[in-house]
Amino acid sequence: MNTKIYLAFMPALVAAAVLSGCGGGGGSAGATASASTGSGAAGATDTRSDYVKLAGACQRPRSGTSATGVRFTDRQGSLSDELKWVRSFIDETYLWYREVPTGLNMASYSNPVDYFSVLKTPAITASGRPKDQFHFTYATDAWDAMSNSGVELSYGITWSSSAAGVVPRLWRVALVEPGSPAAVAGVQRGDTLQTVDGVSIGDTSQAGTDALNAGLFPEAAGSVHRFALDRNGAAVSVQLTATQLSLQPVSNVKVIDTATGKVGYLLFNDHNAVAETQLIAAINTLKAANVTDVVLDMRYNGGGFLNLASELAYMIAGPTPTSGKVFERTQFNDKTAPQAPLGFLSTASGLASPAPTAAGTALPYLGLKRVTMLTTADTCSASEAVVNGLRGVDVEVNLVGGQTCGKPYGFYPEDNCGTTYFAIQFQGVNNKGFGDYADGFQPTCRVSDDLSRPVGDSSEGMLSAALSYRANGFCPATASTFAAGVSRPLKLVRPAVKEAAILR
Repeated sequence: MNTKIYLAFMPALVAAAVLSGCGGGGGSAGATASASTGSGAAGATDTRSDYVKLAGACQRPRSGTSATGVRFTDRQGSLSDELKWVRSFIDETYLWYREVPTGLNMASYSNPVDYFSVLKTPAITASGRPKDQFHFTYATDAWDAMSNSGVELSYGITWSSSAAGVVPRLWRVALVEPGSPAAVAGVQRGDTLQTVDGVSIGDTSQAGTDALNAGLFPEAAGSVHRFALDRNGAAVSVQLTATQLSLQPVSNVKVIDTATGKVGYLLFNDHNAVAETQLIAAINTLKAANVTDVVLDMRYNGGGFLNLASELAYMIAGPTPTSGKVFERTQFNDKTAPQAPLGFLSTASGLASPAPTAAGTALPYLGLKRVTMLTTADTCSASEAVVNGLRGVDVEVNLVGGQTCGKPYGFYPEDNCGTTYFAIQFQGVNNKGFGDYADGFQPTCRVSDDLSRPVGDSSEGMLSAALSYRANGFCPATASTFAAGVSRPLKLVRPAVKEAAILR
C-alpha cells in the first residue's frame, strides 16, 4: 500500500498519524457480558439511554484521581458496554445523527475508538469537502494537560507541511517556542526539514515512514533524535530531546508606531485555559499604550474554548456595541433542548490554569470599531467565532492573509474510560443569525505566509500588508513566499483537537 500524509498527528494520541503506512483492520468484538445497569427494584426496566446508564462502564476501569484532582468514577464493564456507549453518545448528541450510516456492525470493531471513527455523516459540501472534517478522539490525560495547562510533549517546533499525497514532501518550521529545546539548538522559522535520524523526509517506504514518525512524534519525554535542516541553502544539524513543554498561547505583545497612530500587535496561538490571563495582560498593555488599532495575529490559532473567544471579542470592542448582544447562539440537533446564547463576556471565566484569573474579574477593553486579523487556512473554529461574533455587532473585521479553515461547529468533549470523544454537537451563529462559513472566511487582503521573517516583525509579509492596508486601504501586491514548486499554502501539522470550538 502506498504511504499517505495526514495532517493530524501524535500517533499515540490521535486516531491518524501524519505519516502513515499500511493501516490495520478491525476484528471480532469479543465482547463480554455487560455490567449490571439496573436502576431500581428487581425486575424493573431501565429506560435510560446507553449514553447515560453505561457511562463509566469500562473494560479496563481507571482508579484514583485525574491530573486535575477529580476522582474517576469508572466501574467494571466490558468492551460491549463501551461500544454501546459510543453508539448512544452519537445517537443522542451528534448534530447530524440522522445521517450516520445504519449498516455498521458493532461486532466488527475491536475497540471503541475505531467504532467511533465511522459513526459520522458521509455527506460532502457543495465545494467537495467532507461535511464533517472534525470527528476525533484524544487520550483524556493528554487532553486535560493540553487544555488546562498548555503542556505538550514536544521539541518546541510547530511544523508546516505540504498536503497529503503531494510529493516530494515539504516540511518547514513555522514557529519555534521560546526557551524550548529547538530554540536552544538554534532552529529557526523557515528552516526546511531534510532528514530525521538520517532518513529522508521523502522516504515513503514503510520502514522510512516508521522512522520519521518515531522522530517527529516522540512518545516519551527524554527521547533524542537528530534533524538535518536546510536554511537558505546552508546545512544545519541539530539533536533535540523531547520535553513536556508549557507552551505560551499569547506572545510578541508590542506597540508599533506609525504615521497615523499607535498600532497594537499580539500573536495568539491557542484558545486554551492558560490564554485567559495572558490575553487580559496583553490587552492591559495595549490599553495603557493608548493604541488606536490592533493587529491580532491568529494565523496559526486553531481554536479552543468559546468563552475565551467571547472574552477576547469583548476586550476588542468594549461594552457599547456588545451590551445585551449575542456573541454566539448554539444550534443543536432536535434531541437537545435549546441553550441560552453566549453573550459577550465582560468578566473573566476563571478558567483553570497554572495562573488563573479569578472568575468575575472585570475585563479591560479597547473600545475599537475596527480590528485587523492575520489569518490562514490554519485559523479555525473559536478563532473564526471571534471574526463572526464581532461582525455580528458591526465591528469592522479585516482579514489579511488567507482563507480561514471553515468550522462553524463545536463540541462538548466527553470523557469515557480514558478516551475523550469529540463529535460535532452544535453550529454557532452570531447576533445577526449568520453562521454559514463551512468553507471559511475570505481574506480582505490575500497575502502569503512569509516564513522568511519572524512573526511580529513589521517587515514580515502578512504584518507588513496589514499595516499598509490600514494606512491606505489598498492591498499591496505581495509575492508568494512559498517554496519553489509548491502551488498551495502549507498547513500546520497538528492534532484535530487544536481545531476545535469547545463549550465547558
